[in-house]
Amino acid sequence: MNKSFVYGISVKGNNFTDRVKETQRLKMNFENGQNVILISPRRMGKTSLVRHVQDVVDSAIVQTVYIDIYDCRSEYDFYNKFATAIMKQTANKMEMVLENIKQFLVRLTPKISFQPDPVSDYSISLGITPKDYSPEEILALPEQVALKIGKHIVICIDEFQQIGEWNDSLIVQKRMRGVWQHQEHVSYCLFGSKQHMMTNLFQNKRMPFYQFGEPNYLQPISTADWTPFIQSKFQEKGLEISEHYVARICEIVQNQSSYVQQLAWNVMLNTHEIVTDIEIDLGVNDLLAQSTPLFMEQMNSLSTYKLNFLHAIIDGQHNQFTSQEVLKKYNLGTKSNIQKIQKVLIEKDFIEKRIDGVYISDPILQLWLQQY
Repeated sequence: MNKSFVYGISVKGNNFTDRVKETQRLKMNFENGQNVILISPRRMGKTSLVRHVQDVVDSAIVQTVYIDIYDCRSEYDFYNKFATAIMKQTANKMEMVLENIKQFLVRLTPKISFQPDPVSDYSISLGITPKDYSPEEILALPEQVALKIGKHIVICIDEFQQIGEWNDSLIVQKRMRGVWQHQEHVSYCLFGSKQHMMTNLFQNKRMPFYQFGEPNYLQPISTADWTPFIQSKFQEKGLEISEHYVARICEIVQNQSSYVQQLAWNVMLNTHEIVTDIEIDLGVNDLLAQSTPLFMEQMNSLSTYKLNFLHAIIDGQHNQFTSQEVLKKYNLGTKSNIQKIQKVLIEKDFIEKRIDGVYISDPILQLWLQQY
């Protein structure tokens, strides 16, 4: 199905727009064995970019493997997902997958599950435990497979910041770095949705992954690049949207890719012929309504002081929170309370630090807080 706009998931094909320079750079890194760290705020399209480069990279010399570790809660959860993805994605047929498991993971007896629909994919459960294989043996697996298939392997790990949540996280990170940095036929593309955690993992000199790869900071797609994309989608439906209103859509959501597509879709659904202020307002109202259940749940989890802090930011206060005037005006408690409030809100991805102070990360949350 050719969808006009796609959001909330990674996009590909006709729904992937721009990122020409980023695609070229990442493709060259993949093909030349350079480790890459992708860092950006949420909703900027990191996953879509990586998946796009997987499609255009020279498959004659490079084999990519994509792993999403969001649901990995422990070290061995990761090793099972890591090994399974490598086994499945570096072989074309199930018979070859099983042959590779027999060769590289000889001490395991995998369990295979089939879907009722014969066209659907199959799943493999390896059930790796510390008794079967050491962490170092599993981490060395891609190098062995790369030598067998005669290609360079690029391991793309999404939601990589999850490793910071595991027990003995520093020990695990040291193990990973210790094995991966010596691999000659494997490189890594590591990225995640929590910018502050990713920044700490890769830019803190005390952390094992410090300077592990080339840092790439993904910037928002410009309005100039969004304009022809959005206008063409409207034209396909026999509708018209001017550059002015495309710019309005981008401005409202601060060019955050997922939100641009969601708001554009809402506006399209409210348009009969030509987009005007009315359709933009209706689209924004729909977006706020769609977001309300989540925002309500998130705000209910915050203390009064933290909510007051968010409202201070909305009022234009981005620094000097410890001054008596600001503390009193917004009822933020004591000076010592400010650092704790900021820490929690940053960890929960509600706010982010910039050069001139702190800002609300989510433009729709900011708009919602202004109205509710």
